[in-house]
Amino acid sequence: MSKLPKDFLWGASTSAYQVEGAWDTDGKGKSVQDVKTSFPQGVTDFKVASDHYNHFKEDVALMAEMGFKSYRFSISWTRILPNGVGEVNQKGIDFYNQLIDELLKYNIKPIVTIYHFDLPEILDNDGGWMNRKTIDAFEEFSRIIFENFGDRVEYFQTINEQNMMALVPAAILGVERAKTAKLKDIYQCNHHMFLASAKAYNLCHKIAPNAKIGPAPNITAIYPNSNKPEDFYAALNLSSLRNWFYLDLPVFGVYNKTAMNILKKIDAVFEIQPGDMDLLSNAKPDFIAFNYYTTATVKMPQDNEMVVGGDQQMGAKIPGFFEQVENNNLSKTQFGWEIDPYGFKNTLIEMYTRYNLPLLLTENGLGAYDELTPDGKVHDQYRIEFYQKHFKYMIEAVEEGVDLIGYNPWSAIDLVSTHEGIKKRYGFIYVDRTEDDLKECKRYRKDSFYWYKKVIETNGEDISN
Repeated sequence: MSKLPKDFLWGASTSAYQVEGAWDTDGKGKSVQDVKTSFPQGVTDFKVASDHYNHFKEDVALMAEMGFKSYRFSISWTRILPNGVGEVNQKGIDFYNQLIDELLKYNIKPIVTIYHFDLPEILDNDGGWMNRKTIDAFEEFSRIIFENFGDRVEYFQTINEQNMMALVPAAILGVERAKTAKLKDIYQCNHHMFLASAKAYNLCHKIAPNAKIGPAPNITAIYPNSNKPEDFYAALNLSSLRNWFYLDLPVFGVYNKTAMNILKKIDAVFEIQPGDMDLLSNAKPDFIAFNYYTTATVKMPQDNEMVVGGDQQMGAKIPGFFEQVENNNLSKTQFGWEIDPYGFKNTLIEMYTRYNLPLLLTENGLGAYDELTPDGKVHDQYRIEFYQKHFKYMIEAVEEGVDLIGYNPWSAIDLVSTHEGIKKRYGFIYVDRTEDDLKECKRYRKDSFYWYKKVIETNGEDISN
């Protein structure tokens, strides 16, 4: 029997650049995702994506049919501010007003991510997050969001997966700039993002006092590869640098000491200007949104080779501190990510014990090669089994006292994955297009659609097939 609260926020997630399309429609400016050219061969860009911009009413109706209580999506910065700052694009405001009102019509709570990897190109050309002007630009963008949508949006997230952008430099600096960037530059960007989020926390509490706001990092339990003391030390190091560095600051107002020690040893300590820490210590989140896909396993490195970047879930290495390795106890997805449902429970308990704030899951899911049958079906039993196992341990964590207020996995509908395109499908709803053929982007309900509908109807009491 599920012990989830009656008002548990069942739903799912997307992001603007991966789902909306309409990249140059109705006054939208260019983001770094719109001008990106470093796609692997045969992988689509984001210019049409799932064409949600033109299908949002149909998509929301399908979410309502599944029984969604919430829907987490991001707002495209350049759809609102085509030049990153300055003149507001009213047609962009109108689109998100329509989307929010459509959700509320079906009693679906909108959960809004302010920034999800789509920095305006004009700001990127001026140094991006390296430039402190971007902090002020983010504050202006946030203000516009709170003023226009804060009367109807109850939950806001500031920056999606800030830690992944630091661990995978191309995501924060662009592919070319990342090739020559110093680690100190990456963590300087990171500091500026913290300052931008802090300003957004304060603005939200002032402009939309009935709303709640929090960070949204990617958090996961870290395992030592053996019972060797040095491997346990490696796990402590990666936990501090990957996880707690991104939550200790917003929750406690201080940088994690272990993480800062690592940054000092690798010459990545960033500049903190007078007044920065006062702002950071006085701005508080109301809850923690987080993404979970898999766990990490580490050992103490045996050589001095540094490994930064690569895939967001594996491969990092800092000599003297940690080296990520494969966990042979876990199976893998078709795209090589380890599957760890028990690790979901471990992550929930560790995070809630450390911070004692309500938690909101905003990404979890299985990317797979889904096949549309001639009769319009998608038999994704593998996705159902993935969720069944995760729900089992999620419910156990709640029964053990974790205050989890919602579950919004990745993703509501098929969208364009950042590196693998449309072929890596996550959604409960199939979008009929390929990497090079847009077709009509027709929507089809997968088997997981009907299963998830039943789960929501029973509030997690029935997760069987």
